[in-house]
Amino acid sequence: MDYRSLLCVLTDSDFAKAPLAQGVALAETQDAHLDVLALGVDRSQTGYFYAGADAMLMQEMLRRARDEAEAIQKTATEALSVTNTRWGCDTGVAQIADLGRHVAARARFADLVILPKPYGKTQGTELEPTLEAALFEGQAPVLMVPEAAAPITTPKTISIGWNESAEALVATRAALPFLKAADVVHVVVIDPPTHGPNRSDPGGLLSQFLSRHGVRVEVDVLSKTQPRISDVLLRHATDTKTDMIVMGAYGHSRFREAILGGATRNMLEQANIPVFLAH
Repeated sequence: MDYRSLLCVLTDSDFAKAPLAQGVALAETQDAHLDVLALGVDRSQTGYFYAGADAMLMQEMLRRARDEAEAIQKTATEALSVTNTRWGCDTGVAQIADLGRHVAARARFADLVILPKPYGKTQGTELEPTLEAALFEGQAPVLMVPEAAAPITTPKTISIGWNESAEALVATRAALPFLKAADVVHVVVIDPPTHGPNRSDPGGLLSQFLSRHGVRVEVDVLSKTQPRISDVLLRHATDTKTDMIVMGAYGHSRFREAILGGATRNMLEQANIPVFLAH
């Protein structure tokens, strides 16, 4: 399938530029429609207000969230109105505890959700649950775009982080429009299992599946020579001049990754190129 319905969820004007630019680039290339949800977030936790202050402070926080949504909408409208893209922009307000429901309601009807990098010194706390809501509740693939990354349209070199998991296969299937247009796709297998049906040909069945779709595939079997899987993938991406990484998201629970770390979280923290994720 092609990506006909694209969605950008923006919760901060400061991090709107990269997702909007990426959305426009893909919408023009794919002949798609770009929807933007400008979401003002009430980040307060009302349970911690002093007695009698709830109503007053809640009203003030909601007013700030509405103002924030309007500011984001203005930023998006100014950026999109000078393009030839078919687009629409809606506003909304959500409390941070209820953010996922609003994001998922829109993400479930999108072919691809384009979001900013969720981790960094200045990123808001709402960016992580926004991405997770699109992946889990919205069941949509996500393209995470770092701030400094140039927009991609038809990435020439793509790396797939392949570990035979259901999440990695879902991500690969969802990324097929990109994969078929690429000059080369690297199926990256790190420390393949020494037992099991695929031990003698790691990545073989996936490369066969992709080649039948016309994808030009190379299988790269690597050793885990660095502490984290994400470090090995990113170094390989640098060595091969990869334009985009495709990987399954959250093979472990989100809680475990939040506390102990994991390939998904580490990749989202470190990547300086777009990362295509699905769960």
